[in-house]
Amino acid sequence: MHTNEEASEVAPRRRRRHSDEFKAGLVAACSQPGVSIASVALANGVNANLLRRWMGGLQRVVAADHDRAASATPAVTAAQPAFVALQVRGTASLAEPELRIELKRGATTVMVNWPFSAIAASAAWLREILR
Repeated sequence: MHTNEEASEVAPRRRRRHSDEFKAGLVAACSQPGVSIASVALANGVNANLLRRWMGGLQRVVAADHDRAASATPAVTAAQPAFVALQVRGTASLAEPELRIELKRGATTVMVNWPFSAIAASAAWLREILR
């Protein structure tokens, strides 16, 4: 049984601090193809969630640096491609989609194509055939 005296002998856990170089090295290792964040974290004694947080922080820093660099340099406008209208030669008539029914009885095969506009009629016809 533990008493309060025994518990007071244990030093309280302190929060570890990692250098920026250490963090950057782990983030760079995670950005390699085929490397999992969990494996890098486990190999370096860091919690995977903490490493993910470092990766997010680094992305914000990189974006801020990119914004600062973009505002410092004059903007270069790229020529936008112009819209070119094309004329289509000959209009092909678009056929109405059809329902294809294939019936097999013994050696006889019957295939019927019905337009979708008359699908109710095809259902009635099929009901009569299958009676």
